[in-house]
Amino acid sequence: MAAITMRLPVPRKAAGPSAPRGGEKHLVAPGDTITTDTGYMRGHGTYVEEEKLIASVAGAVERVNKLVCVKALKTRYNGEVGDIVVGRITEVQQKRWKVETNSRLDSVLLLSSMNLPGGELRRRSAEDELAMRDYLQEGDLISAEVQSVFSDGAVSLHTRSLKYGKLGQGVLVQVSPSLVKRQKTHFHDLPCGASIILGNNGFIWIYPTAEQKDEEAGGFTTNLEPVPLSDREVISRLRNCIVALVTQQLMLFDTSILYCYEASLPHQIKDILKPEVMEEIVLETRQRLLDLEG
Repeated sequence: MAAITMRLPVPRKAAGPSAPRGGEKHLVAPGDTITTDTGYMRGHGTYVEEEKLIASVAGAVERVNKLVCVKALKTRYNGEVGDIVVGRITEVQQKRWKVETNSRLDSVLLLSSMNLPGGELRRRSAEDELAMRDYLQEGDLISAEVQSVFSDGAVSLHTRSLKYGKLGQGVLVQVSPSLVKRQKTHFHDLPCGASIILGNNGFIWIYPTAEQKDEEAGGFTTNLEPVPLSDREVISRLRNCIVALVTQQLMLFDTSILYCYEASLPHQIKDILKPEVMEEIVLETRQRLLDLEG
């Protein structure tokens, strides 16, 4: 006989304030009037009609001095120079790779915008062009930085630093880009034994922390050794914690993920995705973040 898991309904706990201290976010729907003051400048996600500034997308109003824009709550990735992204190679073309980065258009990684194996500095030759598929081929995952944004919104990437390049063994989690918090660094070695790359494009890569960094490879060798069970359990728990935070619409950054991981330790990995457990650990995470802010 197969075991059946049964869960009885329980009264829902009153959740604390989810917004950070300092006031609720100003949320608008398409067609809502943001302001009737004519002194404001029109930013992304707004338009002017009858001297009123009106939202064209659903999201949170952001003000920078006199500039007013609406950041959509659910949207494709809009690239900005300097963003860290995780992407998947979709096509190998002449002197370039096409990369899927969760944006409206495919991103481009030029052969001249990447380190050669070993990190040597020289002009790219015809031999390098013929060997492109040896470096990266369709289906490979990479981490990269946005080098420039074209007029049509397409993004050009580069992997010139040794911290970027081909990704090895790990787990990819796809979330909304609006839930990834912008920080100085998006590469985090967590104390629980796993590392995480929080791509600004909403692609999150979780992988076992390497014991020593391989600086000679130039970001092209991938470790294919079997991952120990303990590391796989940590990665699976982190993955479920991220899914729980996203379900409850909590911003993703290293502290929130670590707090959620610690709150989930009393539960089994598979139980984290149960609605009542998810709510409990995210509520505890939210409370710890509020206490941290003071």
